[in-house]
Amino acid sequence: MADGTPRTPIVTEDAADRLYIIDARNGVERRLLLDWVHSTANDLGGDNEPQWASLAIEDDDHALPLDMLRARLDGAPSRQVVPLRVAWRIPGFERDRALKFRHILFGDPRHPGPLRSRLILLRDRRRAQILVGEAATLDALRTRFCQQTGGGDGEGTDSPEFAGFVARQAGLALDVAERGIRGTRYKVPRFVADGLRTSPKFRAALAELSEATGRPVAELFREARPLMKEVIARPSALFLDLRARLDRMMFGGYAPEMEVDAAELARLRSILREHPTAILFTHKTYIDGATPSRLTYENDMPMLHSFGGANLDFAVMGEFFRRSGMIFIRRSFQDQPVYKLVLRHYIAWLLAKRFPLSWAFEGTRSRLGKLMPPKYGLMKYVLDAAHATGTRDVHFVPFVTSFDLIRDVEEYAAEQTGRNKKPESLSWFLGYMKSLKEPSGRIRLDIGNPVVIDEAPGPDDKRALEKIAFAVAVEANRVTPLTVTSVMCLILLGMAPRGATAAELLGAIGAVTDWARARDIRLSSELESGDDTALSATVDTLVESGLLTRYEAGSENVYSIDPAKHPMASYYRNIIAHHFLDRAMIELALFELRDGDSGDATSAFWAKIDRLRDLFKFEFFYPPREEHRAAIEAELARIDPVWDRRLASGDRGIAQLIRRCQPVVGHAILLPFAEAYSVVADLLARARPGDVVDEKALLDAALTEGKQAYLLRRISSEAAIGKLLFANGLSLMRHMGLAEEATPVNLAARRALLMELRGLANVMETMRLSTVALADRLPGSGG
Repeated sequence: MADGTPRTPIVTEDAADRLYIIDARNGVERRLLLDWVHSTANDLGGDNEPQWASLAIEDDDHALPLDMLRARLDGAPSRQVVPLRVAWRIPGFERDRALKFRHILFGDPRHPGPLRSRLILLRDRRRAQILVGEAATLDALRTRFCQQTGGGDGEGTDSPEFAGFVARQAGLALDVAERGIRGTRYKVPRFVADGLRTSPKFRAALAELSEATGRPVAELFREARPLMKEVIARPSALFLDLRARLDRMMFGGYAPEMEVDAAELARLRSILREHPTAILFTHKTYIDGATPSRLTYENDMPMLHSFGGANLDFAVMGEFFRRSGMIFIRRSFQDQPVYKLVLRHYIAWLLAKRFPLSWAFEGTRSRLGKLMPPKYGLMKYVLDAAHATGTRDVHFVPFVTSFDLIRDVEEYAAEQTGRNKKPESLSWFLGYMKSLKEPSGRIRLDIGNPVVIDEAPGPDDKRALEKIAFAVAVEANRVTPLTVTSVMCLILLGMAPRGATAAELLGAIGAVTDWARARDIRLSSELESGDDTALSATVDTLVESGLLTRYEAGSENVYSIDPAKHPMASYYRNIIAHHFLDRAMIELALFELRDGDSGDATSAFWAKIDRLRDLFKFEFFYPPREEHRAAIEAELARIDPVWDRRLASGDRGIAQLIRRCQPVVGHAILLPFAEAYSVVADLLARARPGDVVDEKALLDAALTEGKQAYLLRRISSEAAIGKLLFANGLSLMRHMGLAEEATPVNLAARRALLMELRGLANVMETMRLSTVALADRLPGSGG
């Protein structure tokens, strides 16, 4: 009963011994199907009246009346059970998928009511297509029932539970047949709660929980029922189409076509078809979770089950998203064992049935632009579910969406300076949707190589979980491309407060893209092609949005970033910062060596690299120390093939290496972190012996002191003022043992760290000045 293509019955000698299960939602559909049954029976011959049972299986929001079906399941083991359904065609729908939001009120035209059905038949009877699902014998169904349910409720194959099982199998077979004419995008899970309730593994898990908690199984079962309703998504074709329409509206301010590599798309199609899969997207904005679902829908791939926070389950939209495949997860459920059990078994069910999952790898949206540390919760539940069910070959696919402009960034910047976050609501959602209509450039999708888990680790193997998450993070970072927005913010923030002429900016962009090509770093289409027209169009969008300013009154156009926009611009720069991290560490170490008495320059250089690695360990993902050193050496070799000899030669060789690094970018990458950390270190250094650290009070004070430090120009930009930056600085100081109760010893260490951070900031100011001095000598500057 379930392989996948619509078919007509196979005529056999015992074809008359059939039980037709008619999936009819109203009398019109029932009459069409019964006419077909009697016509087929007459064609096959035989004197017996066809056996049938009518059920509205497709509408699975209600309990099925199973008495008639149960009474007719007592035939010979060889009796064929044949499922039937009417599929209603919509003229032209396959071309433009033109469902409207009014269909929420008036119903899916693919499921017309009795009156509409009669009108359709009067106009064109060919719009009603008879679907015949794959048949199965009663004997095969009984065997399948015992295998999948362990015999169900124990009453055997004459029980109501067996009749419900047969009805569900008929519905699944018809769904498969219908996808043959409607498309793979409409593959949706059916009868999930029934499948869980009858699962032997779920029942065994409830029994184990009963023993552990001392609560009766029946009581746990009653608690699980409403939780299933809360957790389980109920997607349907209508809401998938409406969700796709909403997705297109969300992206109304962007170019109509999303950029994606054809080979990566073909590989993703193959993975989704053949393996249990989770698409893990990097989370920069509210709408980047919609790009994987939009991609799969538009390319007729299976629907993604996306996970969302329970805070998004509000008013009308919560039900809308649940009906289009979203699974809402409570923020915390550590002390809710039944909820955890239901969620784990639901995930295992989806994996076993090859329904792909999707969630934000970082758990929450990045407020800084960088890839945030992974949240292990959902990954752990997926792996635990795979381990418990023996599901192998799980594929975690990193998915990166790059936007020329992100409408959320202004909100993020405000949050980081201490302004309260506006709560999600229907009015908030409508306002956000309105903002998305503003011109915002292009969207690019990059799909990383999958991290394949042949055999899921055990629930207690924390180290394996961390390795898997780290592998996904590294691959996501690898496929993150340089875009015009991110590169321009990198360059202009590195030169600020000085601006750049158009010629200087083009020269700097050319230098950065040449550097990236040599290192096989991905580039957006405008950067890759060097298309000046496309580049200019993106720059115009950035200027119109207010992110960049363009001064046109002089002899040359000059571009800059208003200081008030630095926190927003730093967000875009941080998206690509990891690509430049090794280069930034090399540059900063060399400038420190140039300005100090290094002695053994080679040893001093590697000591400084190790120190920078330790100072910024809470901001970036590092490979193991030896791998990282090899990567640094490879970058040095690209800068100068004889770097080791120049470094060993002392001051003159160091100066030559620095000249070969021009233009430098290290200050643009690392300065905000050093300055933010210095604000926290300054506050801690002012403590009195015996004072303890109150994190909330410290972070609030850092926002105030950070603003003061900016006004006094002790820090160079408001981009260094942010709650997350200060929190990471405090994490570093805890790691260094400097956030314990204040003592004379650790107060001295805090002051020493403050001096070190300020010294780094001073060195990076020297680096900025060297870049500014070089600006008029960049290619294309006309200097």
